[in-house]
Amino acid sequence: MKPSVLGSAALFSALGTWAFADGHAKELPPLVMQPNAERVTFEHIDALNECDWGRLMAQYPEEVLIILPNGVWVEGRSAIGDVFAGFCTPREDGGFIGATFIAEKVKTVGDTVNVSWRVEADWLEEPYKGADAYVTRDGLMYVQVTTFDPADMKFKAE
Repeated sequence: MKPSVLGSAALFSALGTWAFADGHAKELPPLVMQPNAERVTFEHIDALNECDWGRLMAQYPEEVLIILPNGVWVEGRSAIGDVFAGFCTPREDGGFIGATFIAEKVKTVGDTVNVSWRVEADWLEEPYKGADAYVTRDGLMYVQVTTFDPADMKFKAE
């Protein structure tokens, strides 16, 4: 199945399944707090661009929540670890290694950082644009609301 034809819930469920199909769960790394909301956000974006699962997961406490398009919720550190493990796989396996998220506009309100971004990748026909709101507390990411939906991306023909 190609992520471009899956709905958000099915996509993120499938990513976790693909990532741990060998039956070996990854151990979650210790938490690493950042000094402020912007640093949490840009650590997330940089770790995402590097597909560094350990750095991504080091900022998510157990009660983390990601809200996807269509009102889909992914809750808890382990479930989100599954999502990002699938995200950080090669494109030919349905993942997004090689994608670069570029912040275009940033607006911080208290401990919430709002980012309009674009994604560029060799395997995209055109840049894909979206936005996230990152709710942080005590140097960690607690809630992320995202418009990221691979079904809306235009992939190059294989």
